Amino acid sequence: MDGDAEGVWSPDIEQSFQEALAIYPPCGRRKIILSDEGKMYGRNELIARYIKLRTGKTRTRKQVSSHIQVLARKKVREYQAGIKVSSHLQVLARRKSREIQSKLKDQASKDKALQNMAALSSAQIVSPSMIKNHLPPLSPAPYQPTRFWPAPISVQPGPSQEMVLDVNPGRTPGPICTSHVIKPFVQPPYSALPGPVQQPIPAYEPLAPPPAPSATAVPVWQDRTIASSKLRMLEYSAFMEVQRDPDNYSKHLFVHIGQTNPSYSDPLLEAVEIRQIYDKFPEKKGGLKELYEKGPQNAFFLVKFWADLNSSGMLDGPGSFYGVSSQYSSMENMTITVSTKVCSFGKQVVEKVETEYARLEGGKYVYRIHRSPMCEYMINFIHKLKHLPEKYMMNSVLENFTILQVVTNRDTQETLLCIAFVFEVSSSEHGAQYHVYRLIKD
Repeated sequence: MDGDAEGVWSPDIEQSFQEALAIYPPCGRRKIILSDEGKMYGRNELIARYIKLRTGKTRTRKQVSSHIQVLARKKVREYQAGIKVSSHLQVLARRKSREIQSKLKDQASKDKALQNMAALSSAQIVSPSMIKNHLPPLSPAPYQPTRFWPAPISVQPGPSQEMVLDVNPGRTPGPICTSHVIKPFVQPPYSALPGPVQQPIPAYEPLAPPPAPSATAVPVWQDRTIASSKLRMLEYSAFMEVQRDPDNYSKHLFVHIGQTNPSYSDPLLEAVEIRQIYDKFPEKKGGLKELYEKGPQNAFFLVKFWADLNSSGMLDGPGSFYGVSSQYSSMENMTITVSTKVCSFGKQVVEKVETEYARLEGGKYVYRIHRSPMCEYMINFIHKLKHLPEKYMMNSVLENFTILQVVTNRDTQETLLCIAFVFEVSSSEHGAQYHVYRLIKD
């Protein structure tokens, strides 16, 4: 098939390819942004990524492009043959010809249809929605892929626009591109073939299935929650409280990670290449790169927050309290130091360092930092962010805003947890949301 080897596009891969064509419409030179990665992809890259997620098999962007062109040429030939078929062909061909002729009643319609076909790009020819809008329908195609995944792909409401909000005077911000923001999805893999246990980030091989509890000494929460071999984050929240009367307070959560009870059947955390986010955090001494090289590598995590800034139901005033609470647990009795660095454009703006001692509860040591006051910089930042008129403006600002939290053993200086926080504004009615990744380096 024009150099497109059958082994490269086996039935399972072709099935995933057809699914991806339906999900990602042609977008020309524009890019699509994956919300959870903050990374821009072309359509062919997204199709290759989709094939990897569904089948565990790698197909490159160029292979996808070549396959689209091959199918486009084949479709053009089929369409031309359908129009030009004559009465001396076999009975089946004559029947198909009559169906086509009934839709193309005169030569002018035929010519126009062929001209429309010639004006389409390969990506548009292969796209079912595009060809339906440009050409009269033909008889059903011989290949009708069965949907192996009945649930729809979870898509963040879109389309939206990505804007760069330039705080430098004398420069006018403008839109970069139109994009569809796509959330992570959890669906069964290809029905007849072994698939990845989780949805890996592009360029990462799927992780092996977790061993049975009896065959491992690794705790159930490790690799499934924000936890190293020595410390686990149980809870984290940033909030605003407003006193309604002497005995009652109203509380609004900007971001929140609640306690969970994972099981061995839960999927392992997805992995993200740490070098993709180096430029969003300080690179000098004590920066993310140096910390990761020092290790241990199982202590490093990325958390994507969808922050809830919609606190319109609460009257924010001089008596409002902005705070942060966090909770950790360990099997060891130690004193921990928690460093929180607020960063803008990869540079540290402010740092807060807190020390916490262990409390023995239920056979483990618990560390609580309760209602720690938020710094003035963060309070002002939230106020300014909330007053921007559009969500895309808020997201543009948050694209260059990050927080790095490093928890260490005060006495040994060993890194216990290192969490990189990135942010976007939540558009959900359910308030603040989050997604956790492991940070790795290939």
